[in-house]
Amino acid sequence: MLPNQLDTPYPLDAATLARFQNDGFIRLPNVLAAEALAEISPEITRQVDEGNRLKDIPLEQRTLYDQAFIQVMNLWTRSERVREFVVGKRLARIAADLLGTRGIRLWHDQALYKEPSGAFTPWHVDQHYWPMSNANSITAWIPLQPVPIEMGPLCFGRGSHRKRVGRDLEISAESEQQIAAAVRKENIDEVQEPFALGDVSFHLGWTLHRAGPNTTTHTRRVFTIIYMDVDMRLAAPKNKNQQNDWDAWTPSTQIGEIMNDPLNPILYERG
Repeated sequence: MLPNQLDTPYPLDAATLARFQNDGFIRLPNVLAAEALAEISPEITRQVDEGNRLKDIPLEQRTLYDQAFIQVMNLWTRSERVREFVVGKRLARIAADLLGTRGIRLWHDQALYKEPSGAFTPWHVDQHYWPMSNANSITAWIPLQPVPIEMGPLCFGRGSHRKRVGRDLEISAESEQQIAAAVRKENIDEVQEPFALGDVSFHLGWTLHRAGPNTTTHTRRVFTIIYMDVDMRLAAPKNKNQQNDWDAWTPSTQIGEIMNDPLNPILYERG
């Protein structure tokens, strides 16, 4: 059941594609069936529990970054059930259609679990962390339960992928302050919406985004898959975060080469 649900196409019309190109993000309804999410959610949660390095550190004693979420990466390499989910063609094809590329490669996956009373996630751009040669990267944000505003869904800066704001800032109090000021100064529209079960959002690597705190008594359980152009090449790292990600996510690739490491399999190519 699960592989079939994850491989069937999800057609996108021209208006949807144009909206994504203009806004730098989109939330799509009914992308994944409730049954598929119910099947994979316990396994993702089990992997998060096993990989949680923060479980013995009280929330108030953590850094701002660690107060925002529990982060566990590359679950697909630890679990065959998660691997089936990550390599599904449905989401990868959506990513290729939105980017307009001939195919899609995996960068990595990650679980982002925001605990009850978990803090806000500061404004940032993802591609600050990634040593990529072009802007054709995209993240699928996949809630494993409905996410009301009180639980901290993503908030996007509409059209911010075209503004070169905050690109040199890692996630921090500084990124929150500086980017928030730029968002106000440049009149960037902030878009935050609740997610129903089965909704999936996609955002570009240079799209500004943040998330509010989780003020509920339940954990906000989210899984993300980060995709890149099938022809993406490794760029020389511009900061320590990009060096760390080179070492972690595409270790056999050399600068200037297509990221064809075993950790970066091709997930979808047009016929």
